[in-house]
Amino acid sequence: MPIATTAVAHLRLTVTDINTSRRFYDSVFGWPVFAALPEDADAATREQLSFLFGGVIYDIGDALIGLRPTGTGTFDEDRVGLDHLAFRLPSLEHLEQAAAHLDQLGIDHEPIKDIGVAHILEFRDPDNIALELTARK
Repeated sequence: MPIATTAVAHLRLTVTDINTSRRFYDSVFGWPVFAALPEDADAATREQLSFLFGGVIYDIGDALIGLRPTGTGTFDEDRVGLDHLAFRLPSLEHLEQAAAHLDQLGIDHEPIKDIGVAHILEFRDPDNIALELTARK
């Protein structure tokens, strides 16, 4: 019998520099932090939060998004693993506001595209991970 899932619980992206990535995700999305290792953490807290691997987990509402530093490497959507990560917005107007926000932050992005069933806005994070904002029609 198939496993009946109801939603994505969490996903974690590997990044080269956690500070650079946190600045990017904080400024673009402003998600609240669900879990992160405090700078002044004692040994017991470090052990308890070792699953973070020095990263952070954001609470985006219905799911958690984690960032885990791994050192070196470059994202490539043409390799096995991840093609891109898309986040849903309520409307084309929200996509337009998101494009303006990315412009204010100096983050390069593609123009909003009409792909028939939805509009999409594509951009990349500091590790070149392909991100997309989408608004269904």
